Amino acid sequence: MTIITLTTDWNSEDFYVGLFKGKILSRRIDAKIIDITHKVSTFNTSHAAFIIRNSFIHFPPGTIHVLFVNSEPSETNPFLVVKAHQHYFIGTDNGIFDLILNEKPDIIVKINKKITELNSFSAFDVFADAACDLIEGKEIVTLGEPVESYNRRTPIRATIEDNVINGRVIYIDSYMNAITNITRELFDRVGRNRSFEIYVQSRHYKITGINRFYHESPVGELLAIFNSAGLLEIAINSGNAAGLLNLDNNSTIRVEFKKN
Repeated sequence: MTIITLTTDWNSEDFYVGLFKGKILSRRIDAKIIDITHKVSTFNTSHAAFIIRNSFIHFPPGTIHVLFVNSEPSETNPFLVVKAHQHYFIGTDNGIFDLILNEKPDIIVKINKKITELNSFSAFDVFADAACDLIEGKEIVTLGEPVESYNRRTPIRATIEDNVINGRVIYIDSYMNAITNITRELFDRVGRNRSFEIYVQSRHYKITGINRFYHESPVGELLAIFNSAGLLEIAINSGNAAGLLNLDNNSTIRVEFKKN
């Protein structure tokens, strides 16, 4: 049984979710459809890419990931099917594939649909047909025209300045923890086991250690921890860090290491 995952900027109560699932199941009653999320911020491809990038690797090879985020096509942003890491990704060429994979995929195929043939929400039919074609064993190259590249989007990366890492919040999770673009690898490489201070937004909020577990800090206390994706996360034990500290995407996080 082939798995199809669904990631959208709809909400789960909207009829679009049922509409798309109905199209898939009408053709392939044996399809297994998994909802990753329908709560991506509207048109926010960076938000969607973060979720998919940290989710798809946990699905079995051959899984088909359908992306309905900012999905209206244009002459410069066509519908694509992309194969990478033994997975398939179906969506619109709006930069999301580059943000998910950040490397050259195995193959990129532009789906054979002229813009003049499409309606205002044609992605429903196009994505459903492409997913079902793959389930039925059709080769990806038969879905359209192989192309060499897709639209590139440069992710916001943490920067290094002497003994300082300047990072940003890139995602707020459902616990209102603020996930940053500072990786454990970068932190260890720059830090070299030196003591440090982490400043959240301003010098008013300071953290001087890294937790292994949230409960190592008292309830209500600000903390930093590396999450399962290897990214530095700012949280409050049993609290709402993003809300209380007024954090959002692009809030600044600064790590200052003590000089030797």
